[in-house]
Amino acid sequence: MLEKTFYHTFLSRSFNIPVKVNYWDGSSETYGEGTPEVTVTFKKAIPVREITKNASIALGEAYMDGIIEIDGSIQKLIESAYESAESFFNDSKLKKFMPKQSHSEKKSQEDIQSHYDVGNDFYQMWLDPTLTYSCAYFQNEDDSLETAQVNKVHHIIQKLNPQPGKTLLDIGCGWGTLMLTAAKEYDLKVVGITLSQEQYNLVAKRIQDEGLSDVAEVRLEDYRELGDEQYDYITSVGMFEHVGKDNLAMYFQDVKKYLKDDGVALLHGITRQQGGATNGWLDKYIFPGGYVPGMTENLQHIVDCGLQVDDVETLRRHYQRTTELWDENFNAKRTEIEAKMGTRFTRMWDLYLQACAASFQSGNIDVMQYLVSKGASSRNLPMTREYMYEDNTVKA
Repeated sequence: MLEKTFYHTFLSRSFNIPVKVNYWDGSSETYGEGTPEVTVTFKKAIPVREITKNASIALGEAYMDGIIEIDGSIQKLIESAYESAESFFNDSKLKKFMPKQSHSEKKSQEDIQSHYDVGNDFYQMWLDPTLTYSCAYFQNEDDSLETAQVNKVHHIIQKLNPQPGKTLLDIGCGWGTLMLTAAKEYDLKVVGITLSQEQYNLVAKRIQDEGLSDVAEVRLEDYRELGDEQYDYITSVGMFEHVGKDNLAMYFQDVKKYLKDDGVALLHGITRQQGGATNGWLDKYIFPGGYVPGMTENLQHIVDCGLQVDDVETLRRHYQRTTELWDENFNAKRTEIEAKMGTRFTRMWDLYLQACAASFQSGNIDVMQYLVSKGASSRNLPMTREYMYEDNTVKA
């Protein structure tokens, strides 16, 4: 009886849309006014102590294990939980336990490899052909995912106002599309670094296959180990979310260290306008060591290390659309993924992608591009932002 009372109180305040809940004892309740938009079924009770320890971990694991089934949009359900002021996402009493984080070089490599070294073949199933695993940029609402990812790469590089023959460092280069585009289409000499063995292998092969060895290099290396190297430009996409709260200041300091005087960097990553945060379930299962920094937190580190801000752009709606398309692609290949990776893994990733879309949709998280200079802001950039939207590629 006390258990059901807890569930009733817990769930009645967790959503701002009408939700039907089927309980393990055969009873049902509808929370909220109107026709239920989503139905949640508990096949058995999750121990109350697990929910009060960390609700996100307990509920996420229950969905992964099939203890919870959801009929309707997971994205809509999670969005409503983010928007409900009294939901488990916003209740500090339901986040007592958080996985411990470490960001030593060894642990950082382990964390990155646990996510990105699932296998290139897995990511090739549902990413676009460019293998770009970060926020796309939709110049038109009907852009395909591939078009939008190509748009994003050019949008980032063009913000640097790159001059042919100069050098670019890509910190966290992924599968290499940005760095190789910079080499081929902007005539830059590029170095990309990653901690993922799978990414390194693929980028190294692309460099060899495309005959770019004289202008492009990829390294399996921690960004903290670059020594005294300096570059005209730096890009870093989806990287600062991985370094941890305690290492954020060092990350921005290293960006400054690796820039030449008057060099320009474009730092693109997930950010919260409300301040920095972690999520227990994501940290345990998806991005070990992940920390989403606050917007003002990043800006303070930028100022403190001596960089100057040229431009800040928010792309929240673009990442919502990106994650929605990823999930569509993922579910189009769901049978193949489940056969390869197993049911629990497949449910976990579907939950992750829909939860991300919901988090962006609700404004719980954002994604921002920080354009920064080592020296007086915009000294080597045009006077207006128009240059960011021009075709600056090198003509053959």
